[in-house]
Amino acid sequence: MTILSSPLTHSMGIEVHMTSAKSLRSRVRRNSQARFCRRVRGSDSPFDSSGIGVQSSLFTLWMGHLVLPFKTVKERMKLRRVMRRARRGRRINRKLPYSKRCHRQARFDNRRQGKLPPSIRANKQLELRVVKELFKLFPISAIHYELVMADVDKTSGRKSARSGIGFSPVMVGQRQMLNWLSKLAPVVTHKGWQRDGNGTSQLRQWLGLAKDKKNKANQTPATHAVDGVTLAAFEFTRWQEWHSDNAKHGDWSGYVQITPAPFAVIRRPPISRRQLHLCVPSKGGKRRKYGGTVTRLMFSKGDKVIAEKAGKTYVGWCSGDTERQVSVSDANWKRLGQFTASKVQLLQRSTGLIVVPSTGLSNLPLLKGSI
Repeated sequence: MTILSSPLTHSMGIEVHMTSAKSLRSRVRRNSQARFCRRVRGSDSPFDSSGIGVQSSLFTLWMGHLVLPFKTVKERMKLRRVMRRARRGRRINRKLPYSKRCHRQARFDNRRQGKLPPSIRANKQLELRVVKELFKLFPISAIHYELVMADVDKTSGRKSARSGIGFSPVMVGQRQMLNWLSKLAPVVTHKGWQRDGNGTSQLRQWLGLAKDKKNKANQTPATHAVDGVTLAAFEFTRWQEWHSDNAKHGDWSGYVQITPAPFAVIRRPPISRRQLHLCVPSKGGKRRKYGGTVTRLMFSKGDKVIAEKAGKTYVGWCSGDTERQVSVSDANWKRLGQFTASKVQLLQRSTGLIVVPSTGLSNLPLLKGSI
């Protein structure tokens, strides 16, 4: 057995097992496909998670759960708007006539540029970044993407309406994402359920895979990555119908095998951008530093480090600093503690991603009664 490795194998926990290099060039190039899946969470926000799966006809190569930065970016954009309005209010002297006040000049209409909201763009850029990294590891030949469709009538608000003109915020940015992905490989779109039998849920049931719909906030393969693998299987199997004189028949054609695979949870380090103005203006006009990735020590925010304190060793990511100490946080950006700089060692420079691989190989859950 040969193990294919790359500079990203260690950080992302990916190892591809093949019988030989010759079989890699022939079989994997022919069969290996990457599938991308954008999923909607049930009771939670529909922008919080995504699932990705890399699949060949004989092996499941990789599964990933993406924690999207939608909520963090949305809150920071709201705070930025409040701070901007506060500064504008302090700048304007309302005791003067309106013609002599320091209002900003009227600007041209800049609302028709077709741009994505910052929070949605951050989600799509994280998804695209992970897909590009996977292209460096696997010889990917196609991408399967699930489209989110809404059946809710946007005028009446009735959840049971089937007018076909409904809209959901989850649909924002899908067209832009498809344009980005189409530059990497051919893209095939699917829906969760299709009348022709080639929907994501329909193939998932035929494969005998179970999906965790009770709590989609769990960072497990059963929440979102299972649909990424299911979409991957569409390259090798699909539902085909044929008609006779008196009836309509159909069956699944093709072959695909689902196997245990490496699983990783990926998120973007929630580092605040450099801010010139703070919420509370400083006295004397001297602004203290806030945000950014630069620290006063040799580390940058987002660097993976190992630290020692009171005889215990901690592995985490640099999240801040003081004059002599370094703040280290875990994968969920919860601070593990502040450590003396001399007892902190650098493991890896920041790549803009926090990757937490699972130990060993992960299995996808099966439906009850499946073998």
